[in-house]
Amino acid sequence: MQRQIKKIKSVNGELMLPGDKSISHRSVIFSSMANGLSIIENLSGAEDVASTINCLKQSGCLFKQKNNLLYITGRGFKGLTKPSAPLDAGNSGTTTRLLFGLLSVQNFESTITGDNSLSKRPMKRVMEPLNLMGVAFKEPDKFTLPVTILPSENMHAIRHKLQVASAQVKSAILIAGLHFNALTVVSEFTPTRNHTENLLNLKVEKSENYTNIYVSKADYPKPGQYLIPSDISTAAFFMALALIANNARLLIKNVGLNPSRTGIINIFKQMGGRIEILNQSVRMGELYGDISICESTLNNIKISEEIIPNIIDEIPILAIAGLFATGNFRIEGAKELRFKESDRIMAMCYNFRLLGLDVDEFEDGFEVSGKIKNSSIVFESFHDHRIAMAFSILSALSDTGGIINNFECIGISNPGFLSQLESISG
Repeated sequence: MQRQIKKIKSVNGELMLPGDKSISHRSVIFSSMANGLSIIENLSGAEDVASTINCLKQSGCLFKQKNNLLYITGRGFKGLTKPSAPLDAGNSGTTTRLLFGLLSVQNFESTITGDNSLSKRPMKRVMEPLNLMGVAFKEPDKFTLPVTILPSENMHAIRHKLQVASAQVKSAILIAGLHFNALTVVSEFTPTRNHTENLLNLKVEKSENYTNIYVSKADYPKPGQYLIPSDISTAAFFMALALIANNARLLIKNVGLNPSRTGIINIFKQMGGRIEILNQSVRMGELYGDISICESTLNNIKISEEIIPNIIDEIPILAIAGLFATGNFRIEGAKELRFKESDRIMAMCYNFRLLGLDVDEFEDGFEVSGKIKNSSIVFESFHDHRIAMAFSILSALSDTGGIINNFECIGISNPGFLSQLESISG
């Protein structure tokens, strides 16, 4: 469906956003692995997280929702049951890759499938290290969904150096590694989000050049209670809005501030953003707090390639902020954007050209400059939630607003986006 977004008059107030999507996925999976009842508070309402829940329901886990709490009765060690049909991961790469790790150690054959977009995304990066652990696939040379995982008696712990900076791949290996007495060791040379390590309280050793993460059966999850902080990737859209809108003042409460995710705050600050962190605390190994944002004068900066894995999901809205900053916006070293829910490099450049901007697209990024010449644009979301929300924020800041095609895709991460926007808009 199309959705018209009108220019907002002001930005003021407080937001309490849904739970972090990445932590929600992992909390659901670890609760399903545990032997007994776990409780999750402030779970993300994203369609992606619902896909994880539905897959685990089909695998024998019990779920009960009451108010803001989700009760999960887990199946225990290797206790999942064979699904009666292929498991549909929808649009969720996290669901798919993390469940690869869990399903690979079960004693039954299982198949994971997904929608058209997910079925084009690369799975070789996670299938290859699992194969090194002894995981067998029905079609070992097929690296896109659907994928069938075969039961294997030859699985074992490994030491593995990540070839791609991916928290999903890392987590899949670690989840499989929870099922062996021997240590599995994953080495990463570019830091990625570490929610899996935090929630499982894993041993982590850092050196100057790499990080080693250790896991074994001794770390297997137990039933517990999880309180999910608000999602910083969701907050980033409203942060950008408040930095740009006239006389804006916004407080976003209880946001996850994991250092592997706060690159967007650091970049906004380096651009001149007036952002303050308040009321910090730690729970489940995760830092969280309130974010205060005021209207600011922004300047584009050189973005180092080292920080790209930290901000990969926020690049679409960062680029929108760059349009309102002094100087050209340029991003490089972000080829991973081409393998998200859409080719986000292509999608951003396509919509920027609709605005009459000067766009230079390269394999691993893009540069955008010039003044917006065209108005009343119909933007293409390419069925990608982050593209849809990024150009919704741009439309809300534009005198003539804008229209977003296939706007319903925002449900993948934040179904309440419009009501949140309205609650802080004059």
